[in-house]
Formats: sequence, C-alpha cells, structure tokens
Amino acid sequence: MKVLVVYYSMYGHIHKMVEAAAEGVNSVKGMEAVVRRVPETLSDEVLEKMGAKEAQKQQAHIPICTLDELSEADAVIFGTPTRFGNMCAQMRQFLDATGQLWMKGSLVGKVGSVITSSNTQHGGQESTILSFHTTLLHQGMVIVGLPYTFQGQMTMDGISGCSPYGASTIVGDGSRNPRENELAGARFQGAHVANITKKLMV
Repeated sequence: MKVLVVYYSMYGHIHKMVEAAAEGVNSVKGMEAVVRRVPETLSDEVLEKMGAKEAQKQQAHIPICTLDELSEADAVIFGTPTRFGNMCAQMRQFLDATGQLWMKGSLVGKVGSVITSSNTQHGGQESTILSFHTTLLHQGMVIVGLPYTFQGQMTMDGISGCSPYGASTIVGDGSRNPRENELAGARFQGAHVANITKKLMV
C-alpha cells in the first residue's frame, strides 16, 4: 500500500519534515511512502531574490505530483509552510486543480494528514492545519492527526512544534532546522497514518 507524501518547501524545512514522515511510513510493514512536490509558482528570479534558490536545487530530484498519483494513493500526507495562518499559495493552487477528483469522489475514504511549519512559535501552525482540513473534508478524506501517544508533545524542555493536529516545526529566521523532537513527531505521524490506512484497507 502506498502513502503519498505531497509537499511544498521554499527553504527546505518542510522537506526535512516530510522526509521524516516518509521514514515513519516505511517503518510499517507493507507500506511504502512516495514523496512528491507540488509545482512552483514563483519565477527563478523571485526565488533568487528571496534566497530560496539553493534549497530549491536540493529538491529538484523529487518529481512533481500528478493528480493521478493522488487518486492512486491509499493515503496522503500533505506538507506546507504557514502563510498568515493558512497553507502556502503553491499548495492552494495544486489543491484547486483537484476539482475533477472531487467530482469523481476519487479521494473519498482515503486518509489525509497535514504537517506544517512557521517562522514563530505562535505563527499559525494550528490554524494552517485546521484550515487545511476543510479541503480534505470536502474531498471526503479521513483526517488523521498526531495523537498524544507521541510523548514528545508533552515536552517542556524548550521550544518545539507539534500539536494534536499534526507535526510541525519552527524555523525562526530560517537558520533553525527542525529539532529531533519535531522530526520524531513527523516520523510518528507517518507511521500512525500508515497503520490506520492498513486497518481501513482490510
């Protein structure tokens, strides 16, 4: 069974988080993670000015997701940075192109889950995931978050992302990489999605 991991990452933070989620999926027997990017909407010139060109080059080997891959997957984990408490424009544009899948009910009954990031500790991680869930519900997907059985949610040892809605990371000025606790949350979520998908597919 396949879990499609679809993401957008301008500076590479979400890329690292979804790689961890894919590790979690692959740790479950009989499950395979397939990682895909959504199309970029910004020009090379704009990405260069934003200092994102190098991070984009490091992800160039990852194929762009197709709508057929969405419908063929048994579950989908989405990864998006936060933009003012919502998903990024690149992810929104990708999802807005799934109208024909909605018409056919292609995603009904599939597990859907979300991972995100923000610049600050209270920068809209939870609202991004919750507002993302609206689209998944319209598609008829079964929403899976990050339960408190992931003990890392209880940490008081410092600043950390992750909530019951999904794994997340805080990037600060861009120099802060995902902490091990945040990556562990993404791995846990990937395995959790994989295990629930197996149960639903029986």
